[in-house]
Amino acid sequence: MTTGGAVTTAACHRRMRRRLGAVAAASLTVLAGAACTDPGSPADSEPEPSPAYSSYVALGDSFTAGPMIPPQIDSACARSGSNYPHAVAETLGIDNFRDASCSSATTANLTGPQVVSSGATVPAQYDALTPETELVTVGIGGNDIGLVALAGSCLALDRSSGRAAAPAGPLCATANVRDGLDLVDRAIDDFAPTYGVIVREIRNRAPDARILLVGYPTGIRDGGCYPDQPILPDDATYLQAKIDRLNTAMEQQADAAGVDYVDLRESTVGHDACQPSAQRWTEGLFPSQPAAPLHPNADGHRNAAEQVLVTIAD
Repeated sequence: MTTGGAVTTAACHRRMRRRLGAVAAASLTVLAGAACTDPGSPADSEPEPSPAYSSYVALGDSFTAGPMIPPQIDSACARSGSNYPHAVAETLGIDNFRDASCSSATTANLTGPQVVSSGATVPAQYDALTPETELVTVGIGGNDIGLVALAGSCLALDRSSGRAAAPAGPLCATANVRDGLDLVDRAIDDFAPTYGVIVREIRNRAPDARILLVGYPTGIRDGGCYPDQPILPDDATYLQAKIDRLNTAMEQQADAAGVDYVDLRESTVGHDACQPSAQRWTEGLFPSQPAAPLHPNADGHRNAAEQVLVTIAD
Protein backbone atom coordinates (compact mmCIF):
# COMPACT_ATOMS: atom_id res chain seq x y z
CA MET A 1 0.00 0.00 0.00
CA THR A 2 1.40 3.39 -0.93
CA THR A 3 0.96 6.55 1.09
CA GLY A 4 -2.00 8.90 0.73
CA GLY A 5 -4.54 6.07 0.39
CA ALA A 6 -3.34 4.92 -3.04
CA VAL A 7 -3.51 1.21 -3.72
CA THR A 8 -0.65 -0.82 -5.13
CA THR A 9 -0.56 -1.37 -8.88
CA ALA A 10 -1.13 -5.11 -8.39
CA ALA A 11 -4.17 -4.53 -6.18
CA CYS A 12 -5.61 -2.08 -8.63
CA HIS A 13 -5.04 -4.50 -11.49
CA ARG A 14 -7.00 -7.15 -9.57
CA ARG A 15 -9.84 -4.70 -8.98
CA MET A 16 -9.87 -3.71 -12.64
CA ARG A 17 -9.83 -7.35 -13.69
CA ARG A 18 -12.85 -8.13 -11.52
CA ARG A 19 -14.73 -5.16 -12.96
CA LEU A 20 -13.84 -5.50 -16.58
CA GLY A 21 -13.67 -9.28 -16.89
CA ALA A 22 -12.77 -10.76 -20.24
CA VAL A 23 -13.51 -7.59 -22.19
CA ALA A 24 -10.38 -5.98 -20.82
CA ALA A 25 -8.15 -9.05 -20.92
CA ALA A 26 -6.13 -7.96 -23.94
CA SER A 27 -5.77 -4.36 -22.86
CA LEU A 28 -5.80 -4.69 -19.08
CA THR A 29 -2.27 -3.41 -18.66
CA VAL A 30 -2.99 -0.24 -20.62
CA LEU A 31 -6.29 0.34 -18.85
CA ALA A 32 -4.88 -0.35 -15.43
CA GLY A 33 -1.92 1.89 -16.10
CA ALA A 34 -4.30 4.77 -16.70
CA ALA A 35 -6.68 3.91 -13.88
CA CYS A 36 -4.17 2.98 -11.19
CA THR A 37 -2.11 6.16 -11.06
CA ASP A 38 -1.59 7.94 -7.77
CA PRO A 39 -4.29 10.39 -6.64
CA GLY A 40 -3.65 13.88 -7.90
CA SER A 41 -2.04 12.79 -11.16
CA PRO A 42 -3.45 14.26 -14.41
CA ALA A 43 -5.12 10.96 -15.32
CA ASP A 44 -6.89 10.90 -11.95
CA SER A 45 -8.67 14.15 -12.67
CA GLU A 46 -10.00 13.11 -16.07
CA PRO A 47 -13.73 12.30 -16.18
CA GLU A 48 -14.93 8.71 -16.43
CA PRO A 49 -15.79 7.76 -20.03
CA SER A 50 -19.49 7.47 -20.77
CA PRO A 51 -20.89 3.92 -21.08
CA ALA A 52 -21.06 2.60 -24.63
CA TYR A 53 -24.73 1.79 -23.97
CA SER A 54 -27.01 3.89 -21.82
CA SER A 55 -29.90 1.40 -21.54
CA TYR A 56 -30.02 -2.39 -21.40
CA VAL A 57 -32.86 -4.94 -21.26
CA ALA A 58 -32.33 -8.64 -20.52
CA LEU A 59 -34.90 -11.19 -21.68
CA GLY A 60 -34.87 -14.90 -20.99
CA ASP A 61 -35.72 -18.01 -19.02
CA SER A 62 -34.22 -19.57 -15.87
CA PHE A 63 -30.78 -19.88 -17.45
CA THR A 64 -30.81 -16.08 -17.54
CA ALA A 65 -32.76 -15.43 -14.33
CA GLY A 66 -30.53 -17.53 -12.04
CA PRO A 67 -32.95 -19.34 -9.70
CA MET A 68 -31.66 -20.05 -6.16
CA ILE A 69 -28.47 -18.03 -6.68
CA PRO A 70 -28.22 -15.35 -3.98
CA PRO A 71 -29.34 -12.68 -3.73
CA GLN A 72 -32.81 -13.56 -4.99
CA ILE A 73 -34.40 -10.22 -5.85
CA ASP A 74 -37.64 -11.38 -7.47
CA SER A 75 -39.40 -14.35 -5.91
CA ALA A 76 -42.04 -14.58 -8.64
CA CYS A 77 -39.44 -15.22 -11.34
CA ALA A 78 -36.71 -16.71 -9.10
CA ARG A 79 -34.39 -14.00 -10.39
CA SER A 80 -30.94 -13.41 -8.95
CA GLY A 81 -29.30 -10.03 -8.46
CA SER A 82 -26.00 -11.62 -9.43
CA ASN A 83 -27.08 -13.28 -12.67
CA TYR A 84 -25.18 -12.52 -15.86
CA PRO A 85 -27.36 -9.59 -16.98
CA HIS A 86 -26.69 -7.80 -13.69
CA ALA A 87 -22.96 -8.46 -14.04
CA VAL A 88 -22.99 -7.10 -17.60
CA ALA A 89 -24.90 -3.98 -16.59
CA GLU A 90 -22.56 -3.34 -13.67
CA THR A 91 -19.41 -3.85 -15.72
CA LEU A 92 -20.63 -1.55 -18.49
CA GLY A 93 -21.84 1.06 -16.00
CA ILE A 94 -25.42 0.98 -17.29
CA ASP A 95 -27.86 2.51 -14.80
CA ASN A 96 -30.94 2.25 -17.04
CA PHE A 97 -31.20 -1.53 -16.80
CA ARG A 98 -34.23 -3.82 -16.83
CA ASP A 99 -33.95 -7.55 -16.18
CA ALA A 100 -37.21 -9.06 -17.41
CA SER A 101 -36.00 -12.67 -17.40
CA CYS A 102 -38.19 -15.19 -15.60
CA SER A 103 -37.78 -18.83 -14.70
CA SER A 104 -39.97 -21.23 -16.72
CA ALA A 105 -40.51 -18.60 -19.43
CA THR A 106 -41.21 -19.65 -22.99
CA THR A 107 -41.16 -17.41 -26.03
CA ALA A 108 -44.91 -16.94 -25.57
CA ASN A 109 -44.05 -15.00 -22.40
CA LEU A 110 -42.09 -12.48 -24.42
CA THR A 111 -45.30 -11.22 -26.01
CA GLY A 112 -47.83 -12.20 -23.32
CA PRO A 113 -47.99 -12.42 -19.52
CA GLN A 114 -46.63 -15.40 -17.60
CA VAL A 115 -48.44 -17.08 -14.73
CA VAL A 116 -45.71 -18.30 -12.38
CA SER A 117 -45.81 -21.14 -9.86
CA SER A 118 -47.06 -18.88 -7.04
CA GLY A 119 -50.08 -17.95 -9.14
CA ALA A 120 -48.84 -14.41 -9.72
CA THR A 121 -48.91 -12.92 -13.20
CA VAL A 122 -45.73 -11.44 -14.65
CA PRO A 123 -45.96 -8.90 -17.50
CA ALA A 124 -44.81 -9.76 -21.00
CA GLN A 125 -41.05 -9.44 -21.19
CA TYR A 126 -41.21 -7.24 -24.29
CA ASP A 127 -42.93 -4.61 -22.12
CA ALA A 128 -39.47 -3.75 -20.76
CA LEU A 129 -38.34 -2.56 -24.20
CA THR A 130 -38.61 1.05 -25.34
CA PRO A 131 -37.46 2.94 -28.45
CA GLU A 132 -34.56 4.20 -26.31
CA THR A 133 -33.26 0.71 -25.45
CA GLU A 134 -29.73 0.35 -26.78
CA LEU A 135 -28.68 -3.17 -25.73
CA VAL A 136 -30.74 -6.38 -25.51
CA THR A 137 -29.68 -9.89 -24.53
CA VAL A 138 -32.01 -12.86 -25.04
CA GLY A 139 -31.53 -16.36 -23.65
CA ILE A 140 -34.60 -18.48 -24.27
CA GLY A 141 -35.97 -21.50 -26.12
CA GLY A 142 -35.18 -24.44 -23.84
CA ASN A 143 -38.67 -24.53 -22.37
CA ASP A 144 -40.27 -24.24 -25.80
CA ILE A 145 -38.65 -27.47 -26.96
CA GLY A 146 -39.17 -29.25 -23.64
CA LEU A 147 -35.56 -29.33 -22.50
CA VAL A 148 -36.43 -29.72 -18.81
CA ALA A 149 -38.83 -32.57 -19.52
CA LEU A 150 -36.20 -34.19 -21.73
CA ALA A 151 -33.60 -34.00 -18.98
CA GLY A 152 -36.09 -35.49 -16.53
CA SER A 153 -36.80 -38.38 -18.87
CA CYS A 154 -33.07 -39.13 -19.00
CA LEU A 155 -32.70 -39.63 -15.25
CA ALA A 156 -31.97 -43.21 -14.21
CA LEU A 157 -33.45 -42.98 -10.74
CA ASP A 158 -35.23 -45.16 -8.26
CA ARG A 159 -38.15 -42.78 -7.82
CA SER A 160 -38.90 -44.01 -4.32
CA SER A 161 -35.38 -43.54 -2.93
CA GLY A 162 -34.08 -40.81 -5.24
CA ARG A 163 -30.92 -42.83 -5.84
CA ALA A 164 -29.31 -43.85 -9.11
CA ALA A 165 -30.76 -47.07 -10.43
CA ALA A 166 -29.54 -48.45 -13.73
CA PRO A 167 -32.31 -49.69 -16.04
CA ALA A 168 -31.74 -52.32 -18.69
CA GLY A 169 -30.80 -49.75 -21.32
CA PRO A 170 -30.88 -46.09 -22.31
CA LEU A 171 -33.98 -44.09 -21.47
CA CYS A 172 -34.32 -40.84 -23.41
CA ALA A 173 -31.93 -41.78 -26.22
CA THR A 174 -34.40 -44.42 -27.42
CA ALA A 175 -37.74 -43.16 -26.11
CA ASN A 176 -37.61 -40.03 -28.27
CA VAL A 177 -37.03 -41.86 -31.55
CA ARG A 178 -40.10 -43.11 -33.41
CA ASP A 179 -39.83 -44.91 -36.75
CA GLY A 180 -36.35 -43.52 -37.22
CA LEU A 181 -37.46 -39.93 -36.52
CA ASP A 182 -35.96 -38.09 -33.56
CA LEU A 183 -38.83 -36.14 -32.01
CA VAL A 184 -36.56 -33.72 -30.17
CA ASP A 185 -34.65 -32.89 -33.34
CA ARG A 186 -37.94 -32.20 -35.08
CA ALA A 187 -39.11 -29.96 -32.23
CA ILE A 188 -35.88 -27.96 -32.37
CA ASP A 189 -35.96 -27.63 -36.15
CA ASP A 190 -39.60 -26.52 -36.08
CA PHE A 191 -38.84 -24.00 -33.35
CA ALA A 192 -35.68 -22.52 -34.87
CA PRO A 193 -37.36 -19.80 -37.00
CA THR A 194 -38.85 -18.37 -33.79
CA TYR A 195 -35.46 -16.81 -33.06
CA GLY A 196 -35.79 -14.77 -36.22
CA VAL A 197 -39.25 -13.67 -35.11
CA ILE A 198 -37.80 -12.61 -31.74
CA VAL A 199 -35.23 -10.41 -33.45
CA ARG A 200 -37.90 -8.75 -35.59
CA GLU A 201 -40.14 -8.14 -32.57
CA ILE A 202 -37.29 -6.55 -30.64
CA ARG A 203 -36.40 -4.34 -33.58
CA ASN A 204 -40.01 -3.20 -33.83
CA ARG A 205 -39.89 -2.06 -30.21
CA ALA A 206 -36.25 -0.97 -29.92
CA PRO A 207 -35.10 -0.17 -33.46
CA ASP A 208 -31.63 1.06 -32.50
CA ALA A 209 -30.75 -1.70 -30.03
CA ARG A 210 -27.83 -4.06 -30.40
CA ILE A 211 -29.24 -7.57 -29.97
CA LEU A 212 -27.37 -10.61 -28.64
CA LEU A 213 -28.85 -14.11 -28.60
CA VAL A 214 -27.24 -16.01 -25.72
CA GLY A 215 -26.81 -19.76 -26.04
CA TYR A 216 -26.93 -22.51 -23.43
CA PRO A 217 -23.85 -23.81 -21.59
CA THR A 218 -22.45 -27.33 -21.49
CA GLY A 219 -24.72 -29.40 -19.27
CA ILE A 220 -22.98 -32.76 -19.09
CA ARG A 221 -19.95 -34.27 -20.78
CA ASP A 222 -20.26 -36.92 -23.46
CA GLY A 223 -20.78 -40.27 -21.78
CA GLY A 224 -21.81 -38.60 -18.54
CA CYS A 225 -20.53 -39.78 -15.16
CA TYR A 226 -23.05 -42.35 -13.94
CA PRO A 227 -23.79 -42.87 -11.07
CA ASP A 228 -22.42 -39.52 -9.83
CA GLN A 229 -25.05 -37.97 -12.06
CA PRO A 230 -27.89 -40.46 -12.60
CA ILE A 231 -27.86 -40.38 -16.40
CA LEU A 232 -26.63 -43.38 -18.36
CA PRO A 233 -23.76 -42.82 -20.83
CA ASP A 234 -25.84 -42.93 -24.03
CA ASP A 235 -28.49 -40.71 -22.48
CA ALA A 236 -25.93 -38.14 -21.32
CA THR A 237 -24.47 -37.91 -24.81
CA TYR A 238 -27.97 -37.67 -26.28
CA LEU A 239 -29.05 -34.90 -23.90
CA GLN A 240 -25.99 -32.75 -24.59
CA ALA A 241 -26.40 -33.31 -28.33
CA LYS A 242 -29.89 -31.79 -28.14
CA ILE A 243 -28.59 -28.76 -26.23
CA ASP A 244 -25.96 -28.41 -28.95
CA ARG A 245 -28.58 -28.64 -31.67
CA LEU A 246 -30.63 -25.88 -30.06
CA ASN A 247 -27.51 -23.72 -29.79
CA THR A 248 -26.70 -24.33 -33.45
CA ALA A 249 -30.23 -23.34 -34.44
CA MET A 250 -29.94 -20.16 -32.39
CA GLU A 251 -26.57 -19.29 -33.92
CA GLN A 252 -27.81 -19.87 -37.46
CA GLN A 253 -30.87 -17.71 -36.90
CA ALA A 254 -28.74 -14.97 -35.32
CA ASP A 255 -26.45 -14.98 -38.37
CA ALA A 256 -29.42 -14.85 -40.73
CA ALA A 257 -30.93 -11.92 -38.83
CA GLY A 258 -27.64 -10.03 -38.62
CA VAL A 259 -27.36 -10.05 -34.82
CA ASP A 260 -24.77 -11.41 -32.41
CA TYR A 261 -24.71 -14.92 -31.00
CA VAL A 262 -23.00 -15.53 -27.64
CA ASP A 263 -21.53 -19.04 -27.47
CA LEU A 264 -21.55 -20.45 -23.93
CA ARG A 265 -20.81 -24.04 -25.00
CA GLU A 266 -17.09 -23.85 -25.71
CA SER A 267 -16.13 -21.88 -22.61
CA THR A 268 -18.00 -24.28 -20.31
CA VAL A 269 -16.41 -27.52 -21.53
CA GLY A 270 -14.76 -29.04 -18.47
CA HIS A 271 -17.14 -27.19 -16.15
CA ASP A 272 -20.21 -29.41 -16.57
CA ALA A 273 -22.27 -31.23 -13.96
CA CYS A 274 -19.77 -34.11 -13.83
CA GLN A 275 -16.90 -31.97 -12.57
CA PRO A 276 -15.79 -31.55 -8.94
CA SER A 277 -17.71 -28.83 -7.15
CA ALA A 278 -14.93 -26.24 -7.41
CA GLN A 279 -14.76 -26.66 -11.21
CA ARG A 280 -18.49 -27.00 -11.81
CA TRP A 281 -20.37 -24.13 -13.49
CA THR A 282 -23.52 -26.14 -14.22
CA GLU A 283 -24.97 -28.00 -11.25
CA GLY A 284 -26.18 -31.56 -11.36
CA LEU A 285 -29.41 -33.10 -10.16
CA PHE A 286 -28.41 -32.48 -6.54
CA PRO A 287 -26.62 -29.10 -6.51
CA SER A 288 -23.62 -28.61 -4.26
CA GLN A 289 -23.78 -24.83 -4.70
CA PRO A 290 -26.81 -22.51 -4.70
CA ALA A 291 -28.52 -23.03 -8.05
CA ALA A 292 -31.45 -24.90 -9.51
CA PRO A 293 -30.76 -28.51 -10.53
CA LEU A 294 -29.17 -28.81 -13.98
CA HIS A 295 -28.69 -25.01 -14.14
CA PRO A 296 -25.70 -22.66 -14.00
CA ASN A 297 -24.41 -21.63 -10.60
CA ALA A 298 -22.83 -18.26 -9.73
CA ASP A 299 -19.58 -19.19 -11.51
CA GLY A 300 -21.59 -20.16 -14.57
CA HIS A 301 -23.24 -16.75 -14.60
CA ARG A 302 -19.89 -15.00 -14.19
CA ASN A 303 -18.63 -16.89 -17.22
CA ALA A 304 -21.78 -16.03 -19.19
CA ALA A 305 -21.26 -12.36 -18.38
CA GLU A 306 -17.67 -12.56 -19.61
CA GLN A 307 -18.76 -14.15 -22.88
CA VAL A 308 -21.41 -11.47 -23.41
CA LEU A 309 -18.84 -8.76 -22.72
CA VAL A 310 -16.34 -10.32 -25.11
CA THR A 311 -18.99 -10.37 -27.83
CA ILE A 312 -19.93 -6.75 -27.15
CA ALA A 313 -16.27 -5.75 -27.37
CA ASP A 314 -15.76 -7.43 -30.77
